[in-house]
Amino acid sequence: MIIGLPKEIKDGENRVGLTPGAVKALVARGHRVLVEHRAGEGSFLIDAEYQAAGGEIVNAAADAWAAQLVVKVKEPIAAEYPYLREGLMLFAYLHLAADRCHDSQRGYGYRL
Repeated sequence: MIIGLPKEIKDGENRVGLTPGAVKALVARGHRVLVEHRAGEGSFLIDAEYQAAGGEIVNAAADAWAAQLVVKVKEPIAAEYPYLREGLMLFAYLHLAADRCHDSQRGYGYRL
């Protein structure tokens, strides 16, 4: 299986979905892991550690998202919605509560 590890882009989120140790375990079981460049830096994990574990560093988020399974910490945000597609397996914490928003016509409400 091809597994993608994109960099988290949600404000304030510095964690990463897989550590180099997890990547090593997945690669040892025959999986291919595509790690977005700098995906682990917020957690003080550098690309060289992922490469040493057998991960393949990719330069674009789209390359990591092109995998069969994508592993993230947080739910996808609007900028990532175009990557969602039929058949994609997503492993992430989903926070499905509505976001409070302001509508100039109706005042405050909730966006689902």
